[in-house]
Amino acid sequence: MTQAVIFDLDGTLVDSVPDLVGALNSVLKAAGRRGVTLHEGSQIVGGGAETLIDQAFALTGTPTGGVELTNHLENFMDHYRARPARDTTVFDGVIPVLDGLAARGFKLGICTNKPHAMAMTVLEELSLDRYFAACIGQGALPFHKPDRRHYDGVANALGVAPKNTIYIGDSETDVATARNAGVPIVLVSFGYSQRPAAELGGDRLIDHFSELPNTLDELFSMPRAAP
Repeated sequence: MTQAVIFDLDGTLVDSVPDLVGALNSVLKAAGRRGVTLHEGSQIVGGGAETLIDQAFALTGTPTGGVELTNHLENFMDHYRARPARDTTVFDGVIPVLDGLAARGFKLGICTNKPHAMAMTVLEELSLDRYFAACIGQGALPFHKPDRRHYDGVANALGVAPKNTIYIGDSETDVATARNAGVPIVLVSFGYSQRPAAELGGDRLIDHFSELPNTLDELFSMPRAAP
C-alpha cells in the first residue's frame, strides 16, 4: 500500500511572510494606507492572495472590493512575482525530515492556496521541488482549500487514495480541508494561524519538524474510517 504525506506550504514548510508582506505593503503604500507588520501579515496569510488583499485593506482602513480589489490583486502579484523567495526561508528541520520520508518510500505532495505559479517558483528557488511529485496551488483547479476536491486532486496526482494520506498544515483552513477530505491532520505550532494551533482541533500537534516521522507512524498505524 502506497502512502503519501501532503503538506501545506506557507507557515508549514516555509516562512514566507517577509516576502508576502513586502509585496503587500507596496500595494498598501500605493493606495495611501499604512503597511502591515510581519506579525499582522502572519495572521492573514493562508487563504490565497485575494483574501490576503481583502483582509489587509480591512485591517488598515476601509475595506476594498470589486474592480478596486482586482486592481490591487494584480499589483500585488506583480510585486510578488519580482521577489517570491528573496527573504523566504525553510523552517528548521524540514530538509532532513523530507529526506527521511522520501527514503522510506512515502510520496510527497503540496496542497496550498498560494497562487500555483508562485508556489512552483518558491519550491524551485528553495530547492524543495525535488521532493514533491505533485504540487497544486490556487488557480490550477477551479476550486481550492478547504474544498476537498483540491486535496483529492493532489492525492490523485500522486497516485494515492486520499484515505492513505495524512495532511500537514498550520491553520483553520487546513483543518477544515482535512476534515472535508476525511484524513488526519498534523498541525505545526509555529505557523500562521490567527488562533493558537493547539485550539484548532488537529489530530496531532508538533513543535518541531523532527517530531513528524514518529507522529506519522502513529497515525498511519491507526484504523481509519472510510471518508
